[in-house]
Amino acid sequence: MGKKYTLTAVAVLTASLALTGCESMSNAQKGAAIGAITGAIAGKSTSNHKDKRAFIGAAIGAIGGAAVGNYMDKQEQAFREELAGSGIQVVREGDNIRLIMPSNITFGLDQDAIAADFYPTLNAVANVMRKYDKTFLSIEGHTDNTGAASYNQGLSERRAMSVKRYLASQSIDNARLYTSGFGETRPLVANNSASNRALNRRVEIQVVPNTQ
Repeated sequence: MGKKYTLTAVAVLTASLALTGCESMSNAQKGAAIGAITGAIAGKSTSNHKDKRAFIGAAIGAIGGAAVGNYMDKQEQAFREELAGSGIQVVREGDNIRLIMPSNITFGLDQDAIAADFYPTLNAVANVMRKYDKTFLSIEGHTDNTGAASYNQGLSERRAMSVKRYLASQSIDNARLYTSGFGETRPLVANNSASNRALNRRVEIQVVPNTQ
């Protein structure tokens, strides 16, 4: 399986765990499952699995057992304080955090260059991520269904990469940053009006604790 599809699968698994599995799993089971996700990210992102895992472990460090929930509680609060009034939604999903960034503050229509007004928001995200450095970020691009699906797929990938490059420029280690594009395949709402299509054009960041 190629890198692109592996990382997409990891993102899907992360979302699935956050939205469904956490309700019926014990804390120990959740920790093990999230550890498996971060392990999959580390192990599949390069052909040299052992070296990659060792590098990430050294660069990030792990959160153990019951400390995961407390660590993510504090990080969630930090995001809410830093992003207050920014238009970014901070959503807690089990031990993960999801940041939903709508198109009106992220990218111009049909553009993959970050909008000037979006830089302060990304700076705020970077501030939190530097302080809470035991988490991974899965950066996900989404579009509406206007135009060809293949074009929308590429646009969503380029937008996710733009966010990754900027966060990396703000001293967030590349080992913590993963991107995927979903094009028009994951709308928040039906693409049946201009306002709904605007909601579907977005970038989301899944913040996942490293429990390895």
